[in-house]
Amino acid sequence: MIRQPAVSGRFYPSQPDELVRTVQALLDPVETRQKAIGLVVPHAGYVYSGHVAGAVYSRVDLPARTIVLCPNHTGLGTALSTMQSGSWRTPLGEMPIDEELSGALISADPYLQDEIEAHKYEHGTEVQLPFLQHRGAPASRFVPITVGTGSRQRLQELGNAMGHVMQQMAPDALIIASSDMNHYESDAVTRIKDRKAIDRILAMDPEGLFDVVRRENISMCGYGPTVAMLTAAKLLGASKVELVKYATSGDVSLDFDHVVGYAGIIVS
Repeated sequence: MIRQPAVSGRFYPSQPDELVRTVQALLDPVETRQKAIGLVVPHAGYVYSGHVAGAVYSRVDLPARTIVLCPNHTGLGTALSTMQSGSWRTPLGEMPIDEELSGALISADPYLQDEIEAHKYEHGTEVQLPFLQHRGAPASRFVPITVGTGSRQRLQELGNAMGHVMQQMAPDALIIASSDMNHYESDAVTRIKDRKAIDRILAMDPEGLFDVVRRENISMCGYGPTVAMLTAAKLLGASKVELVKYATSGDVSLDFDHVVGYAGIIVS
């Protein structure tokens, strides 16, 4: 099955040449790139958060195998959804599902199901793909996982499953947690709340991130994907976390009363 683009022309340009120019403009010129285990990358429209995403993607080697975790914004489908086969289409072409890796993850986590509904209209994964297609390795493939559960146990189990599977069959794969930060409060409040969440990510503390998001009412939509990514990264031996860039939508819109925060983070 080919998953058709849902937000092309809205979150990013729909014409291939324009999309390439846009992605190139969002990438930073860097001399050396680092190997990463996990990333936190925003997923708003490129005009708002693309510069943060580009700063992250500029600085890391993009391997041939990637797992992209995103929140379930639509409420469709099951709590933990993936696709075991097919491909996703963007204006830059089709990006195939990593069938072997997806199948292994389904076997490792009994709550992870192969189904399409959660992915049909979800932008959280889709907006990452043009960066992966433009900058990624030849024959790149990926596993999309939509996270619609707020259960600490389920998120930890997913993270452990990813870590164990990657140890066995995909040690060089990259886990991307697609997430925006706090939503629709003032710029000042959002920066304070986001710093509390970012500090737990920088400490490589998935349990602490889960707790502070709940305790402080931080509307970080992808905290679940980030908890799972950090859990897997710790299993895979991660020892360093770097905040590459932080911004809010107010930097672009100049509306500082109702903003969304964006953080770009590398885990290695």
